Amino acid sequence: MLSRAARPAFQAGSAAILRPATAAVPKLQTANYATLREIEGRLKSIKNIQKITKTMKIVASTKLTRAQRTMVESQKYGQTNNKVFEEAETKPLEGQEKKTLLIVCSSDKGLCGGVHSGLTRATRRMLQDNPSAYELVVLGDKSKSQLMRSNPKDIVMHFAGVGRDVPTFADAQAIADQVTLLPNEYASIKILYNKFVNAQSYTPVTLEAFSEEAIKESPNFAAFEIDDEVLANLREYALANSLYWALAEGHAAEQSARRNAMDNATKNAGEMIDKFTILYNRTRQAVITGELVEIITGAAASEDQ
Repeated sequence: MLSRAARPAFQAGSAAILRPATAAVPKLQTANYATLREIEGRLKSIKNIQKITKTMKIVASTKLTRAQRTMVESQKYGQTNNKVFEEAETKPLEGQEKKTLLIVCSSDKGLCGGVHSGLTRATRRMLQDNPSAYELVVLGDKSKSQLMRSNPKDIVMHFAGVGRDVPTFADAQAIADQVTLLPNEYASIKILYNKFVNAQSYTPVTLEAFSEEAIKESPNFAAFEIDDEVLANLREYALANSLYWALAEGHAAEQSARRNAMDNATKNAGEMIDKFTILYNRTRQAVITGELVEIITGAAASEDQ
């Protein structure tokens, strides 16, 4: 027990000890409030992003249905085209010094996973195997911007505005018309595009589009006298058929990849929202607990005084 004389001195010392702690609490609470506001702002922005990605997923799903219908229609063009050249026993020319023209079917739009980078990697592998054997025609800005960093000298023609809507045969015909106007003659023409496997996967493949000389030297065509003008028209029409098939399948693969990418982004945003909600609640509880400690400490100090 303390004597009556000692109590005032003890109370004064207790007040001196408690006052600095009470004065330091507001600084801590200010930091917590700032952190709480930051978490709340971050949580709000993630929720807004989730709304955007969810909407983009719905739009991509709708576009994928249209793209698949177009892809099925385009397969008739491509398969009929291939059957004609199979019956004619047409083969690419070999043993010539002429280059091969490689048409890369990309697009202008992003936010679709590794669709364009996969095409670019496949193109670079082909160029590494035969550095001087290819010249490039690139459809779309995405692969073009990537290939310009590594192979700018190999690109002889580029088309922009590709992939903004469902491809049509008129689009393929316009591209084929410009490709046939290139001054160089090629031993073979190959089309690189993303083949639609299913709604979850795709793979880069090449499609052979024969040159005019290769068609002329086909065993079952050589038996007939074909005018040069008719042969040129046949070659351009066959190239348009193949391009339409490649563009339609590539567009379907792109929409599928975009839907999957937006679905993954929406799920990731949901996980981040859950984590930040827990963090927000814990921080808010810590602020409330700190305020209660401050009130109790202040009340105890005032009673002791």
